[in-house]
Amino acid sequence: MAGHSKWANIQHRKGRQDALRSKLFSKLAKEITVAAKMGDPDPDKNPRLRLAVKEAKSQSVPKDVIQRAIDKSQAAGGDDFKEIRYEGYGPGGVAVIVEAMTDNLNRTASTVRSTFGKHGGNLGETGSVSFMFDRKGQVTYPLSAGDEDTVMMAAIEAGAEDAEVTDEGHVIWCADTDLNEVSTALEAELGESETAKLVWRPTTTTELDLEGMQKLMRLIEVLEDDDDVQRVTTNFEVSDEVMEQLSA
Repeated sequence: MAGHSKWANIQHRKGRQDALRSKLFSKLAKEITVAAKMGDPDPDKNPRLRLAVKEAKSQSVPKDVIQRAIDKSQAAGGDDFKEIRYEGYGPGGVAVIVEAMTDNLNRTASTVRSTFGKHGGNLGETGSVSFMFDRKGQVTYPLSAGDEDTVMMAAIEAGAEDAEVTDEGHVIWCADTDLNEVSTALEAELGESETAKLVWRPTTTTELDLEGMQKLMRLIEVLEDDDDVQRVTTNFEVSDEVMEQLSA
């Protein structure tokens, strides 16, 4: 198991999730505002907003915070956020994709470039590492949603491309353009999903030793602490032994 599944486990075991909670709420609210501003403020008529609200709910963002974010999109003179993606290499040659929303492109670019440089990485041009990932829709369900065959059959009927079961639950993959339709069809068959979102899925991975992973963790943590950064995706792979050392 590579990348963000292990990263989430490391964060959880080290208590990072609690420390990042308020910042996460702010970033999810920003995504809701931007999605509502770009389309209809009604989630039922705006697929991107529907997915943003679903992601916020999966992270226990309060309903009033979600509604305020939607209302903010309709207010005159609101912030004008632009979406931008940065790509580069982290310690050990790990590919890193940084997705940001910002009202000041120069500020964000400068901060991201500086962060890469200070933590053993190099910021590259757009396209320099994204060829090592596929843009996919990802829908997750708890193990209680059904056995592997049941979920796989529901995924196929919903138009998904693949499904797998892990220790944490079921992960269903689909084309990025099909996420709204697939997630809606799955909910009709399996009930409410845990998450439904667009992700970068690595097609190749880079394995790190303990030292390299410690350096990469610091780079990711500093990037994620930036208010302009929405999410960070990498293609790292670590052994179970290194995973246990990191989580100790």
